[in-house]
Amino acid sequence: MEKALSVIIVTDKIKKDNWAAEDIIAEFGELVTSSRIRQDDRVVCNLKDISPAFLLGKGKIDEIRRLSEELNVDVVVFSENLSGTQQKNIEGALGIKTIDRTQLILDIFARRARSGEGKIQVELAQLEYLMPRLSGKGILLSRLGGGIGTRGPGEQKLEVDRRRIAARINKLKKELSAIAKQRTMRRKKRERFSMLTIAIIGYTNAGKSTLLNVLTGSDILVDNMLFSTLDPTIRKYTLPTNQNVLFIDTVGFIYKLPHNLIDAFKATLEEVAEADILLHLLDMSHPKIREQNEATYKVLEELDIKGKPIITVLNKSDRVEDPATRKRLLKYFTDAINISALRRDNIDELIDRITLHLGSLTTFIKVKIPMDDMKSVHLIYKLGKVVKRVDEGASIYIEAQVPQRVMQKLNLYQQI
Repeated sequence: MEKALSVIIVTDKIKKDNWAAEDIIAEFGELVTSSRIRQDDRVVCNLKDISPAFLLGKGKIDEIRRLSEELNVDVVVFSENLSGTQQKNIEGALGIKTIDRTQLILDIFARRARSGEGKIQVELAQLEYLMPRLSGKGILLSRLGGGIGTRGPGEQKLEVDRRRIAARINKLKKELSAIAKQRTMRRKKRERFSMLTIAIIGYTNAGKSTLLNVLTGSDILVDNMLFSTLDPTIRKYTLPTNQNVLFIDTVGFIYKLPHNLIDAFKATLEEVAEADILLHLLDMSHPKIREQNEATYKVLEELDIKGKPIITVLNKSDRVEDPATRKRLLKYFTDAINISALRRDNIDELIDRITLHLGSLTTFIKVKIPMDDMKSVHLIYKLGKVVKRVDEGASIYIEAQVPQRVMQKLNLYQQI
């Protein structure tokens, strides 16, 4: 396991976002741990004036160099992103491998990606990150050979010239475009069967996968670390109203999620944009729950998702023992439901709320369907709640609550 020295950068922008230094330290420490490297120590830098060449001042760079030598660390990890010039200069001054926030998250993503699409998305993001940093036999190429910040595309792919890297990027984009078309076709197929979709979104490690497991009996990997699940997972669920819906577990968000990662994963995140309802999961026990809430909404803004019904769910209520804290959070997050997915507390209340919201997406119908169109009858039974049925010779009279998309398919039959 590699040993790391973390350099935590605290800027005025971070302070304006109500993130204290200790919060940034704690979250970045989780990121480092999730990448399977050991954080031996850290240096906190309150940054006001940015050095174009080194980000930090010469005195701070010298302090980091001395400490890294004393600790004999393998890598220095910056909590902020570095320009190609800054990274090259810092590495030269420290004499040790240096990576920034984006590289750290990309390394975690490379470990987590399981599907073909996930691996393509990660490789694309890595190559687009490295492309402007390649200059001849640049520092990034010389460090290849293993360890944090080198996982993913691999040595052979990185030791080619810009033209071949650009060609590889273009090829990956075409592959992602083809996957996106397949995803669109699958989505249209779901729409054809009129299944309503519910996307579970939220800050990373809020318990999204645990909730999906509880709701649908799945066995998705659950781990107490950031980005334990990267690839989206879709599972069917039958509501108490006998209506079938699809739950979608998506990649977790994080404060200052790099823009190029959002761009690379847009095909995956389209599932969020196309969902009928968003289930926004928050860790009720986290001290920065409000800031995590804001971070999630910022990602939704970048995805241009507006006006979609959102159910706020405060998870991990079993970890909040103080009644005053619980009361304060429920007052701040108005109309939220507090649950414990791990203990299955209040899951029934959550399902009732989901059912209620889906009610606005359904309609009550009274139709007569010919006996020779049992496909339509089956569709109503599968996706709706039938309250009355009368077989009338050559036709079937049905009263039912169905998704509006089902009603659109039954427009050929005159409602009674």
